[in-house]
Amino acid sequence: MIELVTKILSSNALITAFVVVGLLMGCSYWLCNRIFSGRIHGSALAISIGLLLAYLGGHLTGGDQGLADIPWLAGIGIMGGGMLRDFAIVATAYGVRWPEIRRAGFRGVIAVILGVIVSFTVGALLAVIFGYRDAVSITTIGAGAATYIVGPVTGAAIGASSTVIALSIAAGLVKSISVMVITPLVARRIGLTHPSAAMVFGGLMGTTSGVAAGLAATDPKLVPYGAMTATFYTGVGCLLAPSVLFLVVKALV
Repeated sequence: MIELVTKILSSNALITAFVVVGLLMGCSYWLCNRIFSGRIHGSALAISIGLLLAYLGGHLTGGDQGLADIPWLAGIGIMGGGMLRDFAIVATAYGVRWPEIRRAGFRGVIAVILGVIVSFTVGALLAVIFGYRDAVSITTIGAGAATYIVGPVTGAAIGASSTVIALSIAAGLVKSISVMVITPLVARRIGLTHPSAAMVFGGLMGTTSGVAAGLAATDPKLVPYGAMTATFYTGVGCLLAPSVLFLVVKALV
């Protein structure tokens, strides 16, 4: 019986992945409402649990793909791949109203550029503090502090080691989860209550998943605006980090 069920799940791997992730999301939001009383958003819990399960999956199988190394969960590797991720990010922009974009246009652009530079600088300084002295490693970790997408893109472009790229991804994940958790707690105090503020916030923070989840816990109507500038942030980071910012770091060190 178990072999039959496993065979059915394996042959419908992508559907199985959607079911498993759906159950995980349901459990996370139940915990959010019943245990944490909404203080920690369900998306933040889901990502945290997902990271733990990925570690356990890789540890039990000895592989390097997390839960996707388990045959009947192989569909998670497809569902969590770049194609569906980018589709989800682009889809958030369809809730945006053009007048609100124009209202925060210039401020949004400044926020994106400033956000990339500040995050990169903080990450680069932390890399130096922890003993890294070569421009490639410092740049890659600094880029990871921008987002966990910019980090590996930059590392691959300038020839960073796999260990440094992994550290850059870890830095981006810590930032993403921190933004998810902290945003709803401080939103009203920092005036994050309208679309223009959400666009500036998304541009400064830059982590699309963190911004989207944090704004969803604050006010779901703000999500498309923050996610849009956060997406631009990722693009700007991927352009600046392996080029201009790498040359600046190389000149300094």
